[in-house]
Amino acid sequence: MTRMGSLSHPLLLGFEEIERLIDRAGKGTDGGYPPYNIERFTVSSEDRPELLRITLAVAGFTRDQLEVTLEDNQLTIRGRQADDKSREFLHRGIATRQFQRTFVLADGIEVRSAELNNGLLEIDLVKLEPDRMVRRIEIGDTRGGSVL
Repeated sequence: MTRMGSLSHPLLLGFEEIERLIDRAGKGTDGGYPPYNIERFTVSSEDRPELLRITLAVAGFTRDQLEVTLEDNQLTIRGRQADDKSREFLHRGIATRQFQRTFVLADGIEVRSAELNNGLLEIDLVKLEPDRMVRRIEIGDTRGGSVL
């Protein structure tokens, strides 16, 4: 039996990849950890691209313990901390914790930079406007030839 997705309407042709992206976006999350913000910066000039910033609260992580990767429009942030066996805790309220947070980026969104400041990992993105293209399609005459 074929799975009918939400984008399987007969007038929506070629949107299968978007459905796969939606499925991927729901996977790879670790509950609510680490908490994050997504901000939009509006620039007054019309010819400037839209700027976005993802900020993750990663207190206790060093640059070496964080990894930011981009593969097939999927931005993945991983944090890995090793448990320090040499320390003896009387009370342990701050756990060493691993995480993976994933964001699916649309075409035209590029990662500009990633910086760690005061326990906040800031990832700046730029949303470029796609070039608008109009192309005229010639209508052929099939009386003397094949259809395809």
